[in-house]
Amino acid sequence: MATLKLPEQVPSPTQDAETLQKALHGLIHDGKAVIQVLGHRNAIQRKIIGDTYQELYNQSLLDSLQSKLSGDFGRAVILWTYDPSERDARQVNKLLNTKEIGRNELQVIVEICCASSPHHLLAVRKCYCSLYGCSLEEDIYDKAPPSVRKILIGLVSSFRFDKEVVDLDLANDEASKLQEFVALKQLDQDVFVWILTIRNVFQLKATFESYHKIFGNHLYEDIKDTGNDLLETLVIDVIRCIVSSDKLFAEAIKAAVDGWGTDENSLTRVIVNRAEIDLMKVGEAYLDMYEKSLDYVVKDETSGDYGAFLLALLGK
Repeated sequence: MATLKLPEQVPSPTQDAETLQKALHGLIHDGKAVIQVLGHRNAIQRKIIGDTYQELYNQSLLDSLQSKLSGDFGRAVILWTYDPSERDARQVNKLLNTKEIGRNELQVIVEICCASSPHHLLAVRKCYCSLYGCSLEEDIYDKAPPSVRKILIGLVSSFRFDKEVVDLDLANDEASKLQEFVALKQLDQDVFVWILTIRNVFQLKATFESYHKIFGNHLYEDIKDTGNDLLETLVIDVIRCIVSSDKLFAEAIKAAVDGWGTDENSLTRVIVNRAEIDLMKVGEAYLDMYEKSLDYVVKDETSGDYGAFLLALLGK
């Protein structure tokens, strides 16, 4: 359930392009006008506005945004304006080129692989090749920590069946196989990786439920002390994202706003990435888990055009 709200009467792409050009090329940029247009248009509409802007002014809309907007507001608007598949491809490339890849960086890949449709993931992979001249799998192999390469490559290269098909006998059988590998502390064993990365989401949920019924614990609770903290946390995040991605996103927002300062990059990422998909469910999970609304959190943790833009994506 998306939170993005569109106006009842949507202006023409030409009108929107003209509004943005005026907002960006005055003596002082008009953030409210930028929000009024881009904060209330879906991905298809934003793409048409960008094409129209290029035709009218012989300049990329993204280039104009990058040259005129700055700070958290500028980064959020630019991230939102990208085509969703390009946005994810760029986010993954950025994290793969960080100095030290840890749990926070790997969680972005988990989110894209386990909380997206197989068609979107395929589009991300195609876009990655076009942007960076190599496959996403190649970059993971070259840049990700060796202990997590196998499962990451399995996740990004999978095209899961996306219909609700469940075999309960298979779920029981594979629950036992998963328990065997967990007991042996072999989270990178081929069959273990194969089950997590290729089975459809509905089948995996049934398998995790069978695991709980048979062994008394949730699978992610039994994954501990394998000798590799990064692999453990990656596998746990994969399982939890498949079981309930909205809770994982809610936790990511909570982590972003806890402590002395706000992690604006993480807060922006979740709201921008999910606004057209399931941000309403994420908000409901956040309210249930932390007894605060996302609206309240954004108002409390942000200000100015940046806060107003995030609130617009939340449907305000």
